[in-house]
Amino acid sequence: MIDTTVFQDKKAIYYTLGCKLNFAETSTIGRALKEAGVRTAREGEKADICVINTCSVTEMADKKCRQVIHRLAKENPGAFIVVTGCYAQLKPGQVADIEGVDLVLGSEQKGDLLNYLGAMEKHGHGEAIVTASKDIRKFSPSCSRGDRTRYFLKVQDGCDYFCSYCTIPYARGRSRNGTIQELVDQARQVAAEGGKEIVLTGVNIGDFGKTTGETFYDLVKALDKVDGIERYRISSIEPNLLTDEIIEYVSHSSRFMPHFHVPLQSGSDEVLKLMRRRYDSALFASKVAKIKSLMPDAFIGVDVIVGTRGEMPEYFEKAYKFIEELDVTQLHVFSYSERPGTQALKIDYIVSPEDKHARSQRLLALSDEKLKAFYSRHIGQEAVVLMEHSKPGVPMHGFTDNYIRVELNHDDDLDNQLVHVRLGDFNEDGTALRGIIL
Repeated sequence: MIDTTVFQDKKAIYYTLGCKLNFAETSTIGRALKEAGVRTAREGEKADICVINTCSVTEMADKKCRQVIHRLAKENPGAFIVVTGCYAQLKPGQVADIEGVDLVLGSEQKGDLLNYLGAMEKHGHGEAIVTASKDIRKFSPSCSRGDRTRYFLKVQDGCDYFCSYCTIPYARGRSRNGTIQELVDQARQVAAEGGKEIVLTGVNIGDFGKTTGETFYDLVKALDKVDGIERYRISSIEPNLLTDEIIEYVSHSSRFMPHFHVPLQSGSDEVLKLMRRRYDSALFASKVAKIKSLMPDAFIGVDVIVGTRGEMPEYFEKAYKFIEELDVTQLHVFSYSERPGTQALKIDYIVSPEDKHARSQRLLALSDEKLKAFYSRHIGQEAVVLMEHSKPGVPMHGFTDNYIRVELNHDDDLDNQLVHVRLGDFNEDGTALRGIIL
């Protein structure tokens, strides 16, 4: 039994780095502390507890984590500082040695943070409580709303893929998930709170069902029946796990949106092999073609990594040409960052920082070109937009079913409402289409 009296009148600050999954988990941690009597510190207030949920996808991510810890420790003298997340799991000793850190919790412990706070006594050094990656078994349910209209529902955690450049299996453990019934219940709770849109998130969501004997397709069908939820979006799903039956189901579902995010990582088969990805460019192209044949206006976002070890100039040129010809909407471009302990470090050929930057810029320009063409194609069409909150006097934004960002004049009555509009031209900074309410 937790003694919640130690939490009364305490104030907390929460800081999240990294992916949407981290934000969902931080939100759940915050709810648990709130129920124990801890309130979120208001702007300008000093916190008694600082919870930092970290990322470690790149060396820059590690650096940002350290900077955030130092800053929060300085701004909140005497606060009990808890660090969790991927960086905490991978480098617990290093994190515990950072001045001001009191407690480091690994991936297995993150969901039970409340149990580890104790009397929150500072001892002048950090204590690390971490389970070895291979022994991580716990799935901690998480669902977040944050400041926006969309909720993010964690359906799966961990990964069994061990791609050569990636540390996520070490940071989050093996693939595991909640049950369909548990996730349906969470979706019903979102509907009860007035939520209209849920993004399904995880580390490798297409692998859903490893621990419960279910499938991601089964989950999609079950969630589709939840009354009150108007929209679902499937976050990043591996191309080899995006089955034709899932694509076909989304194409006739009124709740699952024509919006896909599929990691490619490279358009070169030689590089995909070095990365130890589980598909080739032909399979990826077939998935894009399948989506477009059933949903011509679907938004398709694609992850690409540039400058991985082994990406010789001719491989990049081949990848660029492949991506250029793909009927996709937007690229999320990442520069390769060497991670300790990964198999990629055994590959001899190293891409210079200058070449990484140049390749990244070329792909970002291509992405801008594709996104603008996609938006332009829809000017003049009618659409339904789910509007998001904005401050008085600031234009409101929302998204169509196929993820086109739409701008309207501020109107509090439109917050979290589905609005019928005609899509006009680009807004002033070119980031959205102006909407005309019908």
